[in-house]
Amino acid sequence: CVILDVQAACQDATVTQELLKEGFHRDLLVKVELGVVGEDAGGCAVAARTRLPPGIYVDPYELASLQQHNLTKAVLIPDVIDVEAPEYLATDLLVLLYMEPDPQCSRCFRAALPVHGRYHRPAEESEEALVVLKSPEVLVCCCDNRLSAECWKPAEVEAPCSGKNVSPCQWYSVTHKPAYKELILQVPVGLRQHSSLVCVVTLLATVLCSSLILAALCKYGHFS
Repeated sequence: CVILDVQAACQDATVTQELLKEGFHRDLLVKVELGVVGEDAGGCAVAARTRLPPGIYVDPYELASLQQHNLTKAVLIPDVIDVEAPEYLATDLLVLLYMEPDPQCSRCFRAALPVHGRYHRPAEESEEALVVLKSPEVLVCCCDNRLSAECWKPAEVEAPCSGKNVSPCQWYSVTHKPAYKELILQVPVGLRQHSSLVCVVTLLATVLCSSLILAALCKYGHFS
């Protein structure tokens, strides 16, 4: 477990979120600074529980690959995700993202998670759809259970405290103040007035490619 001080009086944690890269494929960077002080430390793990709206998702296959290389650790609820579904046919996704200690700050933790924007319906005017990500909930899980009931509230989370421990444990919710209450992702969308043009270009490209394939097959194919 991550070593964390749990002795001090109740103080709010500070949470910041940032979207890295551009376009549909981004990295969600979450930083947590716990507002606790003191010298007596207990073994604890820190996680951020966030709800992703239908306009954004996590690829479970990509996540599994990253976890095999110890690049990130997260639990998805549900764990079966339709990565091809558009925004208007998708549902919310709950993510429990395990945090790692920040070497530059003794009370700070951070983690990054690759996220992807879904396709939206064509818009009338704007060429961008806005996807709002609310501030995550900060959770703490301690090995010795020496958390003050006045400062920490039990949270209903069916997940282990760390990647090494496979059995569920008791998580506690930490009072926190987000630096920014919301994070907005701008997803490019098409315009409805371009629908006819897109259909015509798509049809012409399909016919052209099919003709080239058929011509190559007739020229170089061997038929019995």
